[in-house]
Amino acid sequence: MGRNLDPKCKQCRRAGEKLFLKGERCNTAKCAMVKRNYPPGFHGPKGRKRISDYGLQLNEKQKAKKQYNILEKQFRIIFDRASTQSGNIGENLLKLLELRFDNVVYRLGFADSRKQARQLVGHGHFNINGRKVNIPSYIMKEGDVIEIKERSKNFKHFKELAEKIKKHQAPGWLNLDAKSLSGKVLHQPGVKDIQTNINAQMIVEYYSR
Repeated sequence: MGRNLDPKCKQCRRAGEKLFLKGERCNTAKCAMVKRNYPPGFHGPKGRKRISDYGLQLNEKQKAKKQYNILEKQFRIIFDRASTQSGNIGENLLKLLELRFDNVVYRLGFADSRKQARQLVGHGHFNINGRKVNIPSYIMKEGDVIEIKERSKNFKHFKELAEKIKKHQAPGWLNLDAKSLSGKVLHQPGVKDIQTNINAQMIVEYYSR
């Protein structure tokens, strides 16, 4: 399983905005974008260079990859799949990214970050519709139900989760049952439902060159 091992805070500083790669830490004063809101580098604070249209498109694509914790090959596969569907390609791309299994686990509050969600899914802690699924890239469908396996509920992470998740607000296209620690995909996310700072049209323009 390919992984991006670059320091997370440097990825945010290079992008020039928060990518929420460290979960709750990103909402505190310890966040690198609060303490050092400038590009990483040996020489300290420097102004950001003027970027060409191509550079802006590339940066948007790179930002999406980092935010959803996906490498280039898999991201291109998702884009090609979005291109074959009817409707706006950019909107289709965001929907497919949101419907990834690891992202749904993150959106439901079962993990603090997408990286942690991917790890939990890969270790087989969840069932979909009563069957074990350990593929983070699995695209969920309307009506799919996620449940934490009974044996996994004894793990420290999920024991602490029971109280923490009561305060979590899942997006409108998902239903979270805090008591049973389960979630359901009510419908495909619409553009207004997707909580992201990604300009999908720039990504479409990048791949359409």
